[in-house]
Amino acid sequence: MTASNRSLVALVACEDYDSDRVLSAMRRGIDLLGGPARFAKPGESIVLKPNILIASHPDKAVVTHPQVVRAAAIVLRETGAEIRLGESPGGGVVPTWLVLKPSGYADIIKELRMPLADFDNGRMVSLPGGLSSKRLYIANGALDCSGLVSLCKLKTHGLTRFTGAIKNQFGCVAGMFKGEYHARFPEPADFGRMLVDVTMAVRPRLFIMDAIIAMEGNGPQSGDPKKLGLLLLSTDPVALDATACRIIDLDPRFVPTSQPGEDAGLGAYHTERIDLTGDPIDRFIDPAFHAVRRKPVTIPSNPILRRVRRSALRRPVINARACARCGTCVRVCPVNPKAVDWGKSGTSRPPRYDYGKCIRCFCCHEMCPSKAITIKTPPLGILAAPLMLLGFLLVRAKTRRDRKRG
Repeated sequence: MTASNRSLVALVACEDYDSDRVLSAMRRGIDLLGGPARFAKPGESIVLKPNILIASHPDKAVVTHPQVVRAAAIVLRETGAEIRLGESPGGGVVPTWLVLKPSGYADIIKELRMPLADFDNGRMVSLPGGLSSKRLYIANGALDCSGLVSLCKLKTHGLTRFTGAIKNQFGCVAGMFKGEYHARFPEPADFGRMLVDVTMAVRPRLFIMDAIIAMEGNGPQSGDPKKLGLLLLSTDPVALDATACRIIDLDPRFVPTSQPGEDAGLGAYHTERIDLTGDPIDRFIDPAFHAVRRKPVTIPSNPILRRVRRSALRRPVINARACARCGTCVRVCPVNPKAVDWGKSGTSRPPRYDYGKCIRCFCCHEMCPSKAITIKTPPLGILAAPLMLLGFLLVRAKTRRDRKRG
């Protein structure tokens, strides 16, 4: 936030991932926010935390492009700081080093002699003011550095509608604890508060969003690359995400980290409290960007409304023809017993869902390497709103009757 209690977001045009072009755009963006010396000091250990969800070629727009990370490393290293790379991939079952080469990171690590921070192991930290939890399991590398710089990718997301600056810190949760947190916080609102807590715990100094090529549609892993042609930078992740939402014509109120992020003091998502600098935003706005422009549905925990949820809410569906029967969806499912598992036929057929157990965390969809899982609304979904209202009224009427009897 600025001294006037306003947030500043820098927008810098960048047509492609040419190394010189990206470096020039990165240098300009950081200068617009006060220069590299604001974010790194001589002798400090600065960890760059990109989004490397899975081992995926950069052209597929699943990961933060390595040229964006390279440019940030070069600019910040000029301050005399030591620059490291840290990330815990999605699912928590694969060590970081295994995803680096397929994702294009091995070359820049070798070129810049950039060591890896330990994101495979972590420890519990206290967060007395946490919105969702007072203790979180955070990667050692995110806790032991002098400062963190978060380099996210603009993508759509099945659970949170959008993944950007705040969601990127989920990769600071080490290993299998990511699955545990999905199970503990299945509702979008609860999951959003947890993401805010993680961001509060690691407190990145700078947020940089790769929107040169974003992902629309069936994100964050199975969507389609979409050129937006810019980098966004800010010290305020709430404002950065809200500005990106404005570019793709998505109401930031529908993103479950916006209001909790503002409540926690991370920043502001209302347009009137955000100042933009750099290139004009109208140059980048794309109303045709394919995204779900509805608020995620959160249902109170009671038997009537749970039945409505199972019958009406969007659900993951496996395309049998596209399924490689690799079992990734089964491994990453965080509930026990599994909501998606092999049937009696074993691996000769695709896994099957038990939607009564499914918490709609969409981990399976997020991690499927074959893009075989989509999120669909069942026919009853169009009746979800009136059914939920009816359920609410029935529950309220029953509560009133019980009070009168008491």
